[in-house]
Amino acid sequence: MGSVETQSWLQKLEEQLNVDVDWMDPTYSKNLQIMPNDMTSNNLWVNIQMSHPNNKELFNSSVKELKNEGWLAIYNRIAVGLCKANINNIKGRVALQVDPHEAYNTQAVLDHARAYAREFERAGIPKTRYFIKIPSTGPALNAAPALEAEGIRTLGTALFSLPQAIACSQAGMLYISPYYNETRAHDDLSLWPNVEDPATQHTMSARIIHILETYKRLYKETGKDQPLLKNASFITPKEAMAAGEMGCHSATISHTVLDELAKLPYDGSKQPGEGVPKPAHAYKNAQPTPERLKILSNVDPLAAADWDGKLASTDIDYLANNGAELEKAIEKDPITVQRLDDALKLFQGGISESRGKIEEAMKKV
Repeated sequence: MGSVETQSWLQKLEEQLNVDVDWMDPTYSKNLQIMPNDMTSNNLWVNIQMSHPNNKELFNSSVKELKNEGWLAIYNRIAVGLCKANINNIKGRVALQVDPHEAYNTQAVLDHARAYAREFERAGIPKTRYFIKIPSTGPALNAAPALEAEGIRTLGTALFSLPQAIACSQAGMLYISPYYNETRAHDDLSLWPNVEDPATQHTMSARIIHILETYKRLYKETGKDQPLLKNASFITPKEAMAAGEMGCHSATISHTVLDELAKLPYDGSKQPGEGVPKPAHAYKNAQPTPERLKILSNVDPLAAADWDGKLASTDIDYLANNGAELEKAIEKDPITVQRLDDALKLFQGGISESRGKIEEAMKKV
């Protein structure tokens, strides 16, 4: 790491939390200013990367070898191959996301996650080096306990609310990924809270604090490990830095924002607040909510107009009856309804495009 004078924002952030690369290009990961912890992905990134000229051989050989097993088997082989190309460029785990078309089908989520696991095993990637991303719906999260029992670690994605986070805790998941910005905001900046001090002013910050405080309390009360909070969907470097101050355990950051963080010399005098060095154990040594952020503990700028001011209860079993209570909680929160639907449609578009490419190639073999 450089001296204090030359330290970049990216290097400073890496002291506070685990920085993940949300991109699948191995050349990019290899040349990053820091070695990323995890490599996350989604159905859009797999779709983009499978069409890269460098992956033509992987694509063609997968189609040829698995042409009689259907498009999804080919997709799984390609996706795991893309992960394998990155495994030596990161310290931790690679990630793949289940088919978002099946977000309300528990068995289909189980089947897809297990199919990925078989491909990872075939590729020589152990269970300690990957995790599977599962949409945070009641039915999909009901697949997580079985997968976790099999040693297949999971992450709750498309997560926008405290009830979803509590459900992920009840499912015993390794990670959750709250989206700091809704997916549409990346293309329509009129939907983006462009604020000077994201940690206190961004409309999603309060919900991040609610989740962190709830997980800290649950760990203290039960001694049971809680999911690690892997914040996602940043538009600017200062939003990523806010994740460090709020106490997120990791941040999964796009290549565009990582590039900006790497170029910016760190200047603490220009930071409204600053995170602390990451602890040895996320919950055992958890820091309290920073003083200037405590105002967020009991507010929710995204709450429905009839919100009674009470946060979601951890006494509710959100997984019971195939996630009926979670679905009920989601329905009462218009923000989560809208953002979850948008995210699923976005990723459905990505995997549908991949399916089209694969099926077209299958006709020629």
